[in-house]
Amino acid sequence: MAAKIVSTIASTLPEDDDHPYRTGAWRPNHREWDAYDLDVVGEIPADLEGVYLRNTENPVHPSIGLYHPFDGDGMLHQIAFGGGEATYRNRFVRTDGFRAEQEAAESLWTGFYDLPENSKREDGWGARGRMKDASSTDVIVHNGLALTSFWQCGDIYQLDPRTLSQRGKAPWVADFPSPTGVSAHPKLDERTGELLVFGYGKEAPYLHYGVVDPAGRLVHSIDVPLPGPRLPHDMAFTENYAILNDLPLFWDPELLAMGLHVPKFFPDVPTRFAVVPRRGATEDIRWFEAAPTYVLHWINAYEEGDEIVLDGFFQHNPEPSRQPGSSKMASLYRYIDLAQLDARPHRWRLNLRTGETREEPLSDRVMEFGMVNAQVYGHDYRYAYNMTAEPGMFLFDGLVKHDLRTGCDERYAFGEGVYGSETPFAPRPGATAEDDGYLVTFTTDMVRDRSECLVFDAASITDGPIARVRLPERISSGTHSCWTPAAALPGSSAG
Repeated sequence: MAAKIVSTIASTLPEDDDHPYRTGAWRPNHREWDAYDLDVVGEIPADLEGVYLRNTENPVHPSIGLYHPFDGDGMLHQIAFGGGEATYRNRFVRTDGFRAEQEAAESLWTGFYDLPENSKREDGWGARGRMKDASSTDVIVHNGLALTSFWQCGDIYQLDPRTLSQRGKAPWVADFPSPTGVSAHPKLDERTGELLVFGYGKEAPYLHYGVVDPAGRLVHSIDVPLPGPRLPHDMAFTENYAILNDLPLFWDPELLAMGLHVPKFFPDVPTRFAVVPRRGATEDIRWFEAAPTYVLHWINAYEEGDEIVLDGFFQHNPEPSRQPGSSKMASLYRYIDLAQLDARPHRWRLNLRTGETREEPLSDRVMEFGMVNAQVYGHDYRYAYNMTAEPGMFLFDGLVKHDLRTGCDERYAFGEGVYGSETPFAPRPGATAEDDGYLVTFTTDMVRDRSECLVFDAASITDGPIARVRLPERISSGTHSCWTPAAALPGSSAG
C-alpha cells in the first residue's frame, strides 16, 4: 500500500472521551488520506468500474450539551475501482458550519438533543432552526457531482466524486421554495437522470417537493400542505409518480409551542401517503391512509396495474419504552436501536382507482437501510440488500439479500466485532439478471483494529467476499452510501 496523509483536521475532542458514539466503532477520523496500490485479499473483478462513496457523521469538537450521533460533521469515504485495482481517499465536507467551527476551534451550534437557543451563534440551518447543517447524512452522484445532504434539511454540498475536491453548494437549492433547504434523501432516477427532492420545516405548508433535471437545474417544485410540522426522512418514486409521506411521529405540538423539539408517536393518527405525478401540481396530490407507524427508509416503489406498490421498513415500535435498569445514555439512544424500533420490511398497495390501501409484512426479520439495483428503482424488482443491526447499538452486523418473490433471505454476518456500512449494488456491464453484479461495503473491525472494503458477488453473498481491500486507517462506522458506475463520472467517455 502507498498512502499519504493529505491533511490533519484540528480536533478538540478529549483523549479520554468515553462517549459510546465517539469511541469504539464510532471513533472519528481526523486525517484525510490518499492511498494507492491497496493490499487486496482475493481478487478485485476487472469489470468492477466506478466509485463507492459513503457519508459519515464525524465529530471534530465536543458537543454543546448532549451529543447525538447524527450531529457529527460530514466526511466522505471513497474507494474507486478500475482495471482490477482500487484507490482510496477521504475528505471532510467543508460546510459553512465546519469552516466556522474550525476557525473558532470549538462547537458553535447545538445538536439534535439540545435547545437551539443554547447555540453560541444565532444563525443556523434546517427544519429545526439554529442547528448546524453538517451535510453528514446522505450522498448521491448527480450531474457528475457527489451531493451531500443533511437529515434536518439544509444546503446541498458538491464534491468531485473522483478526487473529492470541494465544488461549493448546489446553486439550484436557492431556487427551491422550502425555507429550510433540502432534506436527505434526494432520489435519483437513473433512467431519466432526474433528481427528486423534498424539504420540510415548521412553517406552513410544511413540506415542499421538487425535480432537478439532468443538467442540475431545478425545473419543478410544489407545496405539499400538511396539518402541521412533520419529520419525513425519505421519499420514493415510480416511473410516473413521486410518493411523499405524513407519518404520525412528529414534534409534540404542545412542547413545540414552548420551543422544545421532542418527537412523539401518535398511535391514533394514521400514516398518510401523498402520491403526485412527478411534474404534477399541488392540486394533483392524492392522499392514502394506512396503519400508524414510522418509516425511516423506503426500499423501492413501482406501478402495477391500478396500484402503486410501495416497500419500506415498518417500525412496529416507533417510540420504544425505556428499559428497566437502563442507563440514561442507553435510554437516549433507544430511538436509533433498530431492534427496539422493530423495523421490518413491509409492503403497501395504493389503489389509484379506488383510493384504498392494502398492506402486508414482507419479512419477520429486523432489517433496515435497504438498497436495490439502481437500474430498477421505480420499477418492479426482485432483490433488496438490507442491513441487520447489533441490538443495543446503531451498528450493522450483517448483510441480507432479500428475495421479494420467494420471501427467502440469504445473510452474511460480518463477524464478532466487525461492522459494515449500507451496501449498494454495482451492476456488471452487460448484465441481464437483476442480481448480476457486485455488492460493496466498508467495514470497521474492532478485533483487528482495521477497516476494509468488501466486494461480494451479489448472486452468492453467503460465499463471502471475493475481495477484501485494506484501507490505510480504521474508519468510523457510517451509514448512507452510493455506487456510481465509471460511465456516470466526470471525464468518462460516456459521461
